[in-house]
Amino acid sequence: MKIANIKLLRTLNKLSLPKPWDTIIILLLTILTLIPVFIILHQNLIDPEWPIHLDRILLFVVITAVVTYVLHYIKRFLFFAIITYLLVLLFGTLSTGYGFKSVFEDYRSMIYAMSDNPNPQDIIVSKLLPFPNKSKIIKAIEYDNPKVRNFAVGATAKHFRNIKGYKEYRQIIQCFAIFKEIQDKWNYVNDPKNREYIATASESLQHFSGDCDDHSILMAASIRAIGGTPRLIHTKEHMYPEMLIGTKADLENIVYLIKEVLFVKESKGKTIHYHIDERGQVWLNLDYTAKYPGGPFMSEEILGELTLN
Repeated sequence: MKIANIKLLRTLNKLSLPKPWDTIIILLLTILTLIPVFIILHQNLIDPEWPIHLDRILLFVVITAVVTYVLHYIKRFLFFAIITYLLVLLFGTLSTGYGFKSVFEDYRSMIYAMSDNPNPQDIIVSKLLPFPNKSKIIKAIEYDNPKVRNFAVGATAKHFRNIKGYKEYRQIIQCFAIFKEIQDKWNYVNDPKNREYIATASESLQHFSGDCDDHSILMAASIRAIGGTPRLIHTKEHMYPEMLIGTKADLENIVYLIKEVLFVKESKGKTIHYHIDERGQVWLNLDYTAKYPGGPFMSEEILGELTLN
């Protein structure tokens, strides 16, 4: 057994990264790992208010040292991991799937979102959690597409434009205007037989038709286009969108807005449905089956969620 282990180690040593490439690759991986780790710790650790931010400089140095040490320790196995990963990305690039450009854009958007989020670790968690067709859905949520942005802005000008006395909830009211515009027009149409068809948000704008995936993508993209925070929930056989309305402290005011000001007829005598996450944030149901924000869940089971920050 010992002889076999020794042979394995010798083989790994022979196949390990040749110098100076090992140093260059470890440096690159250190930088790519260091940035998100530093953001997470920076956002979550209490600031002792040391002069010229010496605590953050020390934190940066410590993280760099730890990450570099770990990568050096496992560098014998990095060769296999890197070669496999590069081959997968090369195949994705050649087949117009998930390739090098997609990795770059995902990393850049992740860092940008983390730097502006009080809980940056949630961004990484949401990317790691399983979600059916995650990469296709993220790509389809074209919140920065001019057609999607123009549609969202147009909906805010069409509905609930002159609501007085709720300045602090202006953005939420505008998101409700988007919800109303989509719900008034949406026509449920099944996917092609034996195929999961995922329409982009701009594509769904042509006919306001599609299945629950397409509705969720359009709703999420439109809300994100005006600065709202949507998320998608997937259950066993369904997907639906939710939007962040704040904390429990905001819930009473939002419920009043829905039932007494914006969707009086649709919500009369009805219950407002929502989820509260582990941080106490309230997410309102916006399913295509709902006639008002917070309408009944088609399915309350949550197998995964995809938050768009």
